[in-house]
Amino acid sequence: MFIVGINGSPNLDGSTAALVKESLKAAEEMGAKTQIINVSQCLEDLKQPFCEVCSSPCSGVCFENTKLAEAFEVLSKADGFILGSPVYFGTVSGQLKAFWDMTRKLRTEKALINKVGGCVSTAAARFGGQETTLRALHDMLLVQGCIIVADGHLDYDAGHHGACAQAPALQDENALKRAQIVGKRVYQVAAVTKAIRS
Repeated sequence: MFIVGINGSPNLDGSTAALVKESLKAAEEMGAKTQIINVSQCLEDLKQPFCEVCSSPCSGVCFENTKLAEAFEVLSKADGFILGSPVYFGTVSGQLKAFWDMTRKLRTEKALINKVGGCVSTAAARFGGQETTLRALHDMLLVQGCIIVADGHLDYDAGHHGACAQAPALQDENALKRAQIVGKRVYQVAAVTKAIRS
């Protein structure tokens, strides 16, 4: 299994990255190969970091030979994702939205259909919009045809929407536990659905 973590925060070592890494660590312990993508780095060498629908269907010409193209190649090879975002005004970060909007090319190719996605979110407050952000992340995965899992597992409980942390995430013991469950669940469901991915 190849599980990719997507850090939707502009901070490479902040709370969102920590939560994504915690999920990946749990997947690794079950046997997965993992990799993390920092979306802010993927947008650095683009002339226009926002999708303008310059072609339909998407040709990908606007990001050829860029870090974004390399990231999309990684996503195409993945069996599953841990998608993470900080809360920005009750939803995902602008960086993650810009990154995901450009996955139109992958949608045209149906490259992410039946890949398994789990989500994590962080905010400064205990109840700071994490669940609305998780729902936005779920919607982004659904539009790509992904299979969504949350933080429910037979060894724990039925879960909720995913892992929610209050920053700093590394001091939020409950969030770290829930992130680990997300990683285990993504691995488990990706393993049993491998046959339906092309």
